[in-house]
Amino acid sequence: MAFYGGERADAFLPGTSCFAPEQSGSLGYVDQPLLTVGSDLVLEAEETKEIEFILGAYREPAQVQEYKERYFGTNALEETRDFWQKLCGDLTVDTPDDDLNRLFNQSLLYQTVTARLWGRTSFYQCGGAFGFRDQLQDVLALLYTAPDLAKAQILRHASRQFWEGDVLHWWHEGKELKGVRTRFSDDRLWLPYVAAQYALVTGDRSIWDEECPYLDGAVLDIEEDEHYGIYETGNKKGSLYEHCIKAIDIGLTFGRHGLPLMGGGDWNDGMNRVGGEGRGESVWLGFFLYDILGHFTAICHFRSEEGRSQDYASVRKQLFIALNEGGYDGAWYLRAYFDDGSPLGSHQNEACMLDSLSQSWAMISGGGEAEKTRLALDSAWDALVDHEHRLVRLFTPPFSDQGANPGYIRDYPPGIRENGGQYTHGALWLLSAYIKAGNPKRAGLLLEYLNPLKKTEAERKIYRLEPYVVAADIYSMPPYAGRGGWSWYTGAASWFYRIIIKDLLGMEKAGKKITFHPLVLPGWR
Repeated sequence: MAFYGGERADAFLPGTSCFAPEQSGSLGYVDQPLLTVGSDLVLEAEETKEIEFILGAYREPAQVQEYKERYFGTNALEETRDFWQKLCGDLTVDTPDDDLNRLFNQSLLYQTVTARLWGRTSFYQCGGAFGFRDQLQDVLALLYTAPDLAKAQILRHASRQFWEGDVLHWWHEGKELKGVRTRFSDDRLWLPYVAAQYALVTGDRSIWDEECPYLDGAVLDIEEDEHYGIYETGNKKGSLYEHCIKAIDIGLTFGRHGLPLMGGGDWNDGMNRVGGEGRGESVWLGFFLYDILGHFTAICHFRSEEGRSQDYASVRKQLFIALNEGGYDGAWYLRAYFDDGSPLGSHQNEACMLDSLSQSWAMISGGGEAEKTRLALDSAWDALVDHEHRLVRLFTPPFSDQGANPGYIRDYPPGIRENGGQYTHGALWLLSAYIKAGNPKRAGLLLEYLNPLKKTEAERKIYRLEPYVVAADIYSMPPYAGRGGWSWYTGAASWFYRIIIKDLLGMEKAGKKITFHPLVLPGWR
């Protein structure tokens, strides 16, 4: 049933009745509902019937007949089912954990594609924009069953890079390209990270030679942290490989401790004042860059760029030293250094004494020394895993309005979202780290805490979100500990999928070669 401009449309489903707005009561805040559909249904004892509602939109009433013929004259519902069954069913898992099987086989890819890639919206996040780091991370889950979708997204993002190497933090596409140019340091690096993963998993090395344009736009002024505007595609083009090299090279700027400069923020946007003056350094970014340089040392060698390969290898060795000396705090890794050289994520800090990201990526990237990484993961377990509420804090303690100001992150109340709540994206990275460390007990427990299908009846009363999709965040402080923040629109869905198949079940795919090195959890056969 359809309405256009508030008028009743002549597009009725057989057997249904349509009630005009004046015939309906109030729907919450809205006195004039846009759409009301009713259908009379009589069921005999033990009888089952199925009803299909098709909702649509059109610009002109004359299009109604065309749409009716297109959708009522086809098996659109079956085609839709077939599409999702193929996308989600081409790779399925069968483990002793039925809840894990259901989450992986039925939910995670669906959540990723519908809410993140296509809609870029949900009940809790009504933006519709592309995020440079966001949708790139999302397609990591598609490398196994829908690599074409992943490739298209990678190339789309490459075309949102400026000649100087930086990128649009987010943008809207329409008649005009509108977005924001920032000083975030990690955005651009997700392009080489995801492109390298794509080439490795699919074996498609031709992607490096795909030509992509650069954007035209004024460079940010010295006093300008960001600029929102309309941008146009310029005349300059470069291969994807060249785009990735620009992204890496612009990031090879280091501070007094030999760590990469944080700029206007790294993965945590809310820490926008840690390096806002241009001297702050990010330990997490160092581990991320260490991982990327490892891939591109090999990629540059394969493309016969021996000089660049050797340069990257040299920078990587220096970065390893810096991370494990200036980036270490005695029992865990720091999160960052402020512009003035004071640490963040240190035992010296009253807030954000220990942040999970650096501990996770010390293990994920291989950039942490073995004993230091072991101690760091032990510290993270003791400080961040809340067994009472079955959640994993991003860091602890939360920021308040006292002490050094890291940025707008402390505008969130303590324990809410990035300010010390469970930010599931980061919690999953910690899960990945324990799997890679070969710790089945800790990995199994976190897997149970993070799977929404595992929540007890008592937990669900507090959680108050859909049990079949991954939540972006969960509050960690009383009186709301265990309350879900928002769901659907979160990159955690893609990472959950990837961590299950790649880390937990240990499936490494390189072109046509597949190997398995699973971590067998307690109680599993």
